[in-house]
Amino acid sequence: MYLTKRTGEWLQIIVPREWEGVTVEHLFQKIWEAPKRLTHQFRSDNKVLMEGNRVNWNLPLTAGAKLQLHLFEEEDPHVIPNYHELNILFEDDHVLVVNKPPFMNTHPNDPVKEKDSLINAVAFYLLSKGESGNVRQIHRLDRDTSGAILFAKHALAGAILDKMLEKRQIKRTYIAAVHGLIKQRKGTLNMPIGRDRHHATRRRVSPNGQGAITHYQIININKQKNFTYLKCWLETGRTHQIRVHFSHLGHPLIGDTLYGGEPLTNRQALHAVKLEFTHPFTRESILCHAPITDLSEVFHAIDINKI
Repeated sequence: MYLTKRTGEWLQIIVPREWEGVTVEHLFQKIWEAPKRLTHQFRSDNKVLMEGNRVNWNLPLTAGAKLQLHLFEEEDPHVIPNYHELNILFEDDHVLVVNKPPFMNTHPNDPVKEKDSLINAVAFYLLSKGESGNVRQIHRLDRDTSGAILFAKHALAGAILDKMLEKRQIKRTYIAAVHGLIKQRKGTLNMPIGRDRHHATRRRVSPNGQGAITHYQIININKQKNFTYLKCWLETGRTHQIRVHFSHLGHPLIGDTLYGGEPLTNRQALHAVKLEFTHPFTRESILCHAPITDLSEVFHAIDINKI
């Protein structure tokens, strides 16, 4: 674990042994893989100091030295802050994990006019705490899907987490309830997904679609109701991926009327139950379980802490 401390708008990092001999240039470009534009901004605006002095970006770092980064400056929010009660699963100076309720968009389709999405509520929450940064979502969930979503509180955290997501270093686990009894206890669905030409919002398995990989494992079966309970984790993040894959197998999600599920619930039985990632600055392992706030008639027998 790296030793870090916030002082006002600055973050101090005690240079760890594994950075010995590494330059700040290498740190931004190769270790954090920050975008060139953001790296240039840190360099040109003198946002990196060593022991309180302007750093030489091309000199090797020394273990134990104090590296300071200007991370926490004020920014105008890109969305309209709007109050909504939030279930916070994890928070520190850099990241925020929220349990998204169902029937709420992750972000507004029109940030100038709309204000009822989760990111609007997160912006309000941070502003009410005196944090005026511009929050950034790292991934999203469908409107009717609930569960854990990761946000970054500043640009560098957002850039590092975006790259981690791209490299599949952020693990998102879902639970789903589907119609029918799936026989194979675990498996991998590798089927490309594309748009359905005959429906504005629906997707379908298509040989010309984008690659989509879903891993699953059965966690319970209800033979009386003809339900199978699954945990799923994704290698890709295509729109409606889990819903499309299991519908294609002939096992649509309960409540998912768009993909052939029976309307036994008021939404699809899908919940992002667990989020695991390595903290971008402290290198701690973060694990969050997201409680299910509805669908008790479906998931009442599932202990999320054992998933």
